[in-house]
Amino acid sequence: MTGRFVNEILSFIVFTLLDILDFLLCYVYKILDYLIEAKWEPCYCSSAKEAITSSGKILVSEHGESKILHLSSTKLELEEISDTLYNRPSLVSEVSKSTVEGNSMIQSREKINKRGGTIRSTFTINSTIVEMLQGRIQKLPIPRWSDCDCKNCTGWTSCKESLFIKADGAKENVQEDVLFIHGFISSSAFWTETLYPNFSKTTKSKYRLLAVDLLGFGKSPKPNDSFYTLREHLEMIEKSVLEAHEVKSFHIVAHSMGCILALALAVNHPASVKSLTLLAPPYFPAPKGEPPAQYMMRRVAPRRVWPLITFGASIGCWYEHIGRTISLVLCKNHRLWEFLTKLCTRNRIRTYLMEGFFCHTHIASWHTLHNIICGTAGLMERYLHEVKNVVKCDVNIFHGKDDELIPVECSYSVKSRIPRAKVKVVENKDHITIVVGRQEDFARELEQIWRNASTIK
Repeated sequence: MTGRFVNEILSFIVFTLLDILDFLLCYVYKILDYLIEAKWEPCYCSSAKEAITSSGKILVSEHGESKILHLSSTKLELEEISDTLYNRPSLVSEVSKSTVEGNSMIQSREKINKRGGTIRSTFTINSTIVEMLQGRIQKLPIPRWSDCDCKNCTGWTSCKESLFIKADGAKENVQEDVLFIHGFISSSAFWTETLYPNFSKTTKSKYRLLAVDLLGFGKSPKPNDSFYTLREHLEMIEKSVLEAHEVKSFHIVAHSMGCILALALAVNHPASVKSLTLLAPPYFPAPKGEPPAQYMMRRVAPRRVWPLITFGASIGCWYEHIGRTISLVLCKNHRLWEFLTKLCTRNRIRTYLMEGFFCHTHIASWHTLHNIICGTAGLMERYLHEVKNVVKCDVNIFHGKDDELIPVECSYSVKSRIPRAKVKVVENKDHITIVVGRQEDFARELEQIWRNASTIK
């Protein structure tokens, strides 16, 4: 009890100081952007001047669900975006609320009900995001001072082109495909440096292995004009992997955040998925009446100093400007840190994993964190329901018992929604060592899963 009390006091002191630091950094960046670029791109925690464009995209909120509204002459498209981006309690937002009213209400589009009458839908426009969206419809922006300029850091390009794919295994007479999806702030190296060397020759002669760097991570494009929503991530996977490699049916192996994308992909292609293997899926069922995204953010990032991985998640979720500073120091200078890592460690696998950790931008990590990990919390129930009833493939779940970021209860919660799912809890393994350190055993387990799925089919 005494230790818990001390931890609570320490957490309160530390996060109070972080609130103040984040507040100060907001204005430091404002000055730097003005001096260096003569422009200031608004952050999510502050209120911007009200601005509505006649074309392009605006963010709206209808009945508590936040979406991006794509406006064109022929169609309207709604795209999910997490309310945790702009509804995070912070010192900056509290000060802003006292001086500027951040949101405006507009009445938009009439609906015809079944009785022939008309009703009006009320939309809430977040003016900060409107201003950011205005920048998205401008011409190709120049490289920003906060971006690295190496060939893998294309943070200023709006052309998403294609994701980076590391392929291995069968090249001709491919019998089956396997798609590997990494987790947050990671890359395809999480799979290629651990599992690829440990698959048997028989497996490599039969299966084509496709490990992808998600949009914004690793060697894939990192466009500044992207909001890294679920739709954007899925479209890039479908375009770069399924279409480009002519994949008709496939197995999926996904870790952590990648499990969310794997479930969404399985729902989009129910007849094509042959097996679904999830490692540490981040599924926190929200209590009735709780906003799912906000609940998810509090569970993943509970503002605790210890354990260390939780402390890192808390900074990532709650402190935009501190996160931007850390990303600037780490990611802009990633080639230096990669060199030092190689110099200081003889472990080739961990060296490559650290490269994936360094190679992203704040825009990519910030939006992916909120729009995928937090923002899809409200969609998980539907995905799991669809996998249970429509997607008939085998579902296997692996979880490290010592995982301090995503607790084992998350995997059991997935099983409660998909009764046929098989859960294996691995002793003395955590969020990373569920693969790293047991790659040979895990490779054998995957081969067995794929053989069983092929036999059933």
